[in-house]
Amino acid sequence: MNGPSWPAELTDGDIVLRPIKLRDQRTWREVNRRNRDWLRPWEATIPPPGPGGPIAHRPTYRQMVRHLRSEAHAGRMLPFVIEYQGRLVGQLTVAGITWGSMCSGHVGYWVDEAVAGRGVMPTAVALAVDHCFRTVGLHRVEVCIRPENAPSRRVVEKLGFREEGLRPRYLHIDGAWRDHLVFALTAEEVPEGLLRRWHRSRHRSTPNAGNSGSTGNAGN
Repeated sequence: MNGPSWPAELTDGDIVLRPIKLRDQRTWREVNRRNRDWLRPWEATIPPPGPGGPIAHRPTYRQMVRHLRSEAHAGRMLPFVIEYQGRLVGQLTVAGITWGSMCSGHVGYWVDEAVAGRGVMPTAVALAVDHCFRTVGLHRVEVCIRPENAPSRRVVEKLGFREEGLRPRYLHIDGAWRDHLVFALTAEEVPEGLLRRWHRSRHRSTPNAGNSGSTGNAGN
């Protein structure tokens, strides 16, 4: 995927989405280390192998970045890191991009607990969704969230995603197969753009607030 879709840098005030890089390794690891307890309940894990199956190992940072880059160039993924006020605070990936008659993808994200509640995650998701609809050419974007993950659910609720139902035992998370709720948007639902709608709703709820602000994932 080369051209206007990828690589891409998306910006709104203090919040920037940009491609993940090999040189982000030290900062990325430090943020993950500080947020171990905050992120562990929501992190994907590798299930144990079946009888006679190979044992899968968690990739190294370099292996992860190379895989994400390969998927991005193949048009199947948009792997961003999130920067807030000039420092790396999280990650957002649009994955599972499918073309043909579907034109769909799904968003996954995490953010440093230290910046939760400042509007970082809703703004990042809105930037990514607008890019998917307006530049990439997707028609539908979904987010799948464990029912127990209240901060992450607040992100999609603030942005007006539709709740579509439950997918039982959908992903292997924190050591077991976990149910997930599905939230989705289609391009027709946000003709003015999701970021513009998010700013408008924020302004209504906090009339005296200034620019960008409020959340993270594991949520908010």
